[in-house]
Amino acid sequence: MSEKYPIGEFHFKDEITSDLISAWLAELEDLPRLLQDAVRDLDNEQLDTPYRFGGWTIRQVIHHLADSHMNAYIRCKLALTEENPVIKPYEEGKWAEQPDYKLPIESSLSLLQALHKRWVALLRNLSPVELEKTFIHPDSGVISVGKNIGIYAWHGNHHLAHITSLCKRKNW
Repeated sequence: MSEKYPIGEFHFKDEITSDLISAWLAELEDLPRLLQDAVRDLDNEQLDTPYRFGGWTIRQVIHHLADSHMNAYIRCKLALTEENPVIKPYEEGKWAEQPDYKLPIESSLSLLQALHKRWVALLRNLSPVELEKTFIHPDSGVISVGKNIGIYAWHGNHHLAHITSLCKRKNW
């Protein structure tokens, strides 16, 4: 593992089982609390420390998670309500340079708490047919709702590990 990929890269499993979906949903459900626990005692200087050389600060990571997971939620809704929609990607690096990424992290932590509550409630009630519905990402191709659950369970854990690994390295 590396500082860039502390839990490794996402590897998609060929078969998405109900047990796998349940595990991923538990990870999505737990993420807001785990993030809150990870950053609870950090001061502004620590929040503005990059997790690796050339990487985002903890503050940027928290705001990125809110932006990214909002996009993922909307992508799920689009896939469930439209026929194989083409979604619009966004420039996450440029988003991380916007003024709102300098705000205190509480707004994004609160947003993630509320978003994940709704998102997991939606996803837990999907049928196997709904989990197979898809959207098209211009760069990544066709992605099913089920696969997207796995991608974002990994994504949340990936960035959580950026934070917890930095805290461990710095003895915070």
